[in-house]
Amino acid sequence: MLVLLAGIFVVHIATVIMLFVSTIANVWMVGTSSLGTVSAGLWLLCNNTCEQLPVSTSDEASLKAVQAFMILSIIFSVIALVMFIVQLFTLEKGKRFYMTGAIMLVCWLCILIGVSIYTARFTGKVPLSTNSHHGYCFILAWICFCFSFIISILYLVLRKK
Repeated sequence: MLVLLAGIFVVHIATVIMLFVSTIANVWMVGTSSLGTVSAGLWLLCNNTCEQLPVSTSDEASLKAVQAFMILSIIFSVIALVMFIVQLFTLEKGKRFYMTGAIMLVCWLCILIGVSIYTARFTGKVPLSTNSHHGYCFILAWICFCFSFIISILYLVLRKK
């Protein structure tokens, strides 16, 4: 049981770290231009230097929504981690980690909404570039989506012994 709890804790911490990296780094889309590699994230457009991401007015609300949902996913993931630690020491024997699992499901939902909006609105759109593809931050976000779902189900099923 202790090994299972430690494993879930390690995967949860890895998920939080990957969420931070995928939200902060600017490599959601990568393309090539005459000046070299161009990468676009949720915040900046980077070539040799980074500048604010140019977004059309029709896509601005979508980008703000993606930014908000990714930040919310980080917040809920950290809250779930703290809640797990608190419940680990205060929960009675035989009880389940329902609160932690529910909060992690909300984190999962935020990741799903954020990455889905980004996929629908910004795939293939890197300003001033051609031959664009998804970067590692986009892939990390989908990995976090899978991990957060698995962790939330494990929390809901896990019983303190």
